[in-house]
Amino acid sequence: MAGGMLEGIRVIDLTSVVVGPLCTQILADHGAQVTKVESPQGDIGRYLGGSGRHVGMAPKFLHLNRNKRSICLDLKHPAGHGALMRLLADADVLVWNVRPDSMARLKLGYDDVKAVNPRLIYCGMFGFGQRGRYAGIAAYDPIIQGASGVAGLHAKAFGTPRYVPYVMADRTCGLIAVQMITMALYRRERCGEGQSIEVPMFENMASQVLTEHLYNRSYVPPIGEAGDPRLLNEFYMPSATLDGYINLSANTNDQVFALFEEIGRPELKTDPRFSSVAARFQNTQLYYQIRTEGLRQHTSAHWLEVFRRRDVPASPYHTLETLVDDPHLADVGLLREREHPTEGTVIDIEPANTIASGSRTDWLPAPRLGEHTDAILREAGFDDHEIAALLAEGAARAAPADA
Repeated sequence: MAGGMLEGIRVIDLTSVVVGPLCTQILADHGAQVTKVESPQGDIGRYLGGSGRHVGMAPKFLHLNRNKRSICLDLKHPAGHGALMRLLADADVLVWNVRPDSMARLKLGYDDVKAVNPRLIYCGMFGFGQRGRYAGIAAYDPIIQGASGVAGLHAKAFGTPRYVPYVMADRTCGLIAVQMITMALYRRERCGEGQSIEVPMFENMASQVLTEHLYNRSYVPPIGEAGDPRLLNEFYMPSATLDGYINLSANTNDQVFALFEEIGRPELKTDPRFSSVAARFQNTQLYYQIRTEGLRQHTSAHWLEVFRRRDVPASPYHTLETLVDDPHLADVGLLREREHPTEGTVIDIEPANTIASGSRTDWLPAPRLGEHTDAILREAGFDDHEIAALLAEGAARAAPADA
């Protein structure tokens, strides 16, 4: 028994790379039994996320596919397709992240799978909503970052469009898919019906960007330009100190007035340009300049101690190299060494969120391609003869036992 809130929920995972694997890993971390169905070529994420110690076991793949089992099926082969349909008959959730027309060609559209399991939650993640002209366009994270305005925000702030060096769209939409799936499961418990869910990445990221930055174009007619000037300001970045950087976000009057006192500018508390939230908003550029100049007077350690004492939100600034050694992360146990059966000692990134009833109690390492093909087929009722036939025909593949 896996333990966790989703114990007993069976998920068939047809996803690859990041957006889908992140979604299904969260479900798995909370107890769902996730069966990762891979083609004979495997999840491309096995190769995109770095070389690793062994081919097909890239570091990023290890971090996105724990607590899952892998079965390798050729879904273009009739017998492979038939095997998947048998798995779906007893499943609770099917998650996929290819274009809908690809699912239709594989005879895995919602109507196809609903016929064998009307209670199934069917969740698709793809680039663009199917009612618009972009419906057939293939998408990866940079396609969506650029189309949704994320790269344009960088251009508005700094003059050059840039993608955030982090697969923001994939990860945001993967989290949204978890929300949609769990809501659908709750609905099914109440009403007994399955659901078809669509999570289009473009619309979701456009919504995120516009919620933040539609700003004065929220009105008809517009009363000004789009773009939150605080977030697009050139000084909206980690704050330089005498010996490095810190992260600072002083917003309320109490926080800002404490800041003014500590940088030696107490008179600014009564300056009409800075004496209220609204006034500071109207003078964002000058406020940031004053703050930046003041923070250069002392070291990062000095400011972190002062702001903690004065209850002004501030935190250490980290690089990739220093983040893994953050003492708070050590306190909460976010990073943990585990032994992977083929990859040796690895750093596992534990679930960040906790729930009183507990998360999954058994840990499964990220699987090799087809590692559990035999076991999963047997659980679905396939006998020795049927399994041997699937393997002989190339409709299914299994990882070598001695790999």
